[in-house]
Amino acid sequence: MIVGQPIPFEARTQRRIPMASASVQAGFPSPADDHLERSLDLNEHLVSNPAATFFVRVQGNSMKDAGIVEGDTLIVDRSVAPKDRQIVIAMLDGEFTVKRLRKRGKRVFLQAENPEFAPIEISENQELTIWGVVTFVIHRPR
Repeated sequence: MIVGQPIPFEARTQRRIPMASASVQAGFPSPADDHLERSLDLNEHLVSNPAATFFVRVQGNSMKDAGIVEGDTLIVDRSVAPKDRQIVIAMLDGEFTVKRLRKRGKRVFLQAENPEFAPIEISENQELTIWGVVTFVIHRPR
């Protein structure tokens, strides 16, 4: 899976979106509540460290079983220390990718979440840089 160039967090807008005071029922419908409670800034809820955060759009389907599909936007935090089993944005030999980081002893792998893709074991001859940890995925309705 290839990801596009990172979009710096600083490029964000300051637009606040109205938030309804009622919840949405996922079961039986409830009576509508016609007033708005307050505005909601998604940056406050999705970004914990603005100086270290960037967004990136996904291309490909190697992470589909983790719920990450083509066209999704990933929110990535560079200040989070990458740990085993976390989904990361990595640069491997000059190419960006999104994969699950796996560590087994001294061995390091980038693992896809699609059985069609084999895990990539990182050899000492390869250059791996972890750019950040994926903290949120924004999906477009399909």
